Amino acid sequence: MPHATAQPIDHPACWKATDFNSKDDFSIDLSSTQINALESETASFKKSGAAHKELNPLTFPLKTIYEDVQSWRREIQQGRGLLMLRGFPTDRMALEDIRLLFLGLGTHFGRPVSQSANGELIADVVNVGGSDRNERAYRSSRELKLHTDRCDHIGMLCLRKAVKGGISGYASALAVHNEMLASNPELVEPLYSGFHHHRFGEQPPGEPIVTPERIPTISITDGVPSVICIRGYIDLAVEEGHVSLSDHEIEALDTFESLANREDFKLNLTIEPGEASFTNNCCVL
Repeated sequence: MPHATAQPIDHPACWKATDFNSKDDFSIDLSSTQINALESETASFKKSGAAHKELNPLTFPLKTIYEDVQSWRREIQQGRGLLMLRGFPTDRMALEDIRLLFLGLGTHFGRPVSQSANGELIADVVNVGGSDRNERAYRSSRELKLHTDRCDHIGMLCLRKAVKGGISGYASALAVHNEMLASNPELVEPLYSGFHHHRFGEQPPGEPIVTPERIPTISITDGVPSVICIRGYIDLAVEEGHVSLSDHEIEALDTFESLANREDFKLNLTIEPGEASFTNNCCVL
């Protein structure tokens, strides 16, 4: 039986890859006015000598393009949950200035948080760990499967293309949910009940290795959907013997993953230098 409250989700972020002709359909080319505002604000903040942690909409105000930034924010938070901004002047800026610019802009979308125990607010996506499973996926050469990150939104700015590979994949978890509800309703319930996640050694001292509570893959509160899908952390908790999964739960996860990777759901693209993707982790894999 499907989850008692499961209904098709009606949301702008409920899209399929086939809804887009190309990445032009969800991209905005930055104007000279917008680029100048970003560079000017970066120079002003740098001159103040303040640290990264002091970046916020008050210290990095972007007043001259405020309405533009708010429209970008709405598209990420309330719209399709996927936005590409193109034309960042990465070819003429020092790396540290690029970090300030990107993080400063990001503070207008939310409060910056670190996704790892390293505490960095800006992380480099670069292969330093090879195929080591103990290395965070974005720092390895392993395939990073469709997932959500442990924050509400994430921005990724391309400085250089990969020598090999480098394709980015996106899929609407909400669209996958709706497809499962239509074609395999009996498999939806485990997604709402959730799964224990391995904490990858980043839990505070004295806390358990896996989450003591089940983390729902799909949840809806006050009409707002939220998705948390990190299959690798679920599987690692099982492989190490901390928890077990029923055949029904495994089938639910496999079906969700299979649908998300289907070519009509999964959007594959290459982010070029100077382009930045912004994703709503609560809706998009």
